[in-house]
Amino acid sequence: MIAKRDIITKIHLVISVLIVIPIAIVYGFNTSSEFDIQLNTIDEHNQFKAIMGLYLGFSMLWLLGVFKVNYLKPALITNMIFMLGLGSGRLLSWFIDGTPTFGYKFGIFAELFLGLYGLWVLKLSNQGTADT
Repeated sequence: MIAKRDIITKIHLVISVLIVIPIAIVYGFNTSSEFDIQLNTIDEHNQFKAIMGLYLGFSMLWLLGVFKVNYLKPALITNMIFMLGLGSGRLLSWFIDGTPTFGYKFGIFAELFLGLYGLWVLKLSNQGTADT
């Protein structure tokens, strides 16, 4: 039986993994299929494979956090930083570079929501440990 507290604590990690892994694969192997990006040099391909590896690495940590209690706090912290970092960078780009397509606008709100949700979960978990 899954406890309600586990769902509240871990659902954003699961959602993040379900979104980030497919995006990582697209970045690494078929960028132009989903984005208006044309990679022309080996270095450009290398950069997007590195982004793929970074996304997959964080996803593995988040999965460990879902299934292993010892990894939960690092998973929560890295997910919060990852999502708030992406969302903030995209939001900055929106103001500086102009309005992005719908997919990127949705991404901004989703990333900021997941990051803030993670911050809320961390705050809840720190309050719980302070009480014990």
